[in-house]
Amino acid sequence: MTSVFSRRYRVFFIASAAAVTSLFAPAHAADSFPRRPVTIVVPFPAGGTPDIIARMLADKARASLNQSVVVENKGGAGGNIGVQYVSRSKPDGYTVVMCAYSCAVAPSLYKPAPYSISKDFAPVMMVGTVPSVLVVNPTVPARSVAEFIDYATAHPGKLNAASSGVGGSAHLALELLKREAKVDIAHIPYKGAGQVAGDLLGGQVDMYFDNLPASLASIKEGRLVAIAVAGKQRARAIPHVPTFAESGYPNMLVNPWFGLLAPAGTPKSAIDKLNAAFNAALNDPEVKQRLEGLGVDSAGGSPAALADFLERETTALARLIQENGITVE
Repeated sequence: MTSVFSRRYRVFFIASAAAVTSLFAPAHAADSFPRRPVTIVVPFPAGGTPDIIARMLADKARASLNQSVVVENKGGAGGNIGVQYVSRSKPDGYTVVMCAYSCAVAPSLYKPAPYSISKDFAPVMMVGTVPSVLVVNPTVPARSVAEFIDYATAHPGKLNAASSGVGGSAHLALELLKREAKVDIAHIPYKGAGQVAGDLLGGQVDMYFDNLPASLASIKEGRLVAIAVAGKQRARAIPHVPTFAESGYPNMLVNPWFGLLAPAGTPKSAIDKLNAAFNAALNDPEVKQRLEGLGVDSAGGSPAALADFLERETTALARLIQENGITVE
């Protein structure tokens, strides 16, 4: 016959064990992250620079995470649809977004703001920057900045410029050029960089401020003409192409960038594991070589470094939008 003492002891033991298990369960769950695939949301259609880079990182990060890393394209509204999707996703580390230049533009461009970079997201890692290069269809009779400006000045409104969406780097670069060179060029916004390529090559649009990785092959094959780089220095992949500054336009500076963000509230332990895995992927010799060949300047680093960058970037872009009166069309 079981004594009252024994029964009480068993009850005490079970309760104590449950309490201990409950106490350590969260830590165990954090330590085991990730237990299923991680998704990188690219808020643009497939084929653009952020998509290219995301797939490189996904392929290599799975080794560090011991889990699959998949890329999911959620384009639309200048990137807002995909970015908002991630901001509203469960903050468990399993969903991140490949944020781009337009992510920092949207809060100032759209009313009401679709999201807040500082409040709705947790930085994971700065991925890198790419040169922005003005490319034109070969039918445009210009092979230098001076020739291009002369032609645009002599034919106001004749040239049209594509962009991957209102508020993106291509749109803001165009507005800067129009202001700095005092030229009249029509803006034609598309729903993504992938849709621009065919029309630019086919001559339906004349020009585009493209991220170099996406247009490099066409430049080298002569299907597009690179006029100038909108950066502080020439791009390694096309060293023969001058900067706008070298051609007399020092304020023509547009620096497209890419960074990984998770929803706000994502556990620090998950952020740290993602940061380590994506840093390792970025430093993989094969990835480094491929990115360098595409003209990408890889970055990496800590979540704090990305947070600092985003604070400066959103402030600077808000000022640029206000000064140029850029609005959603």
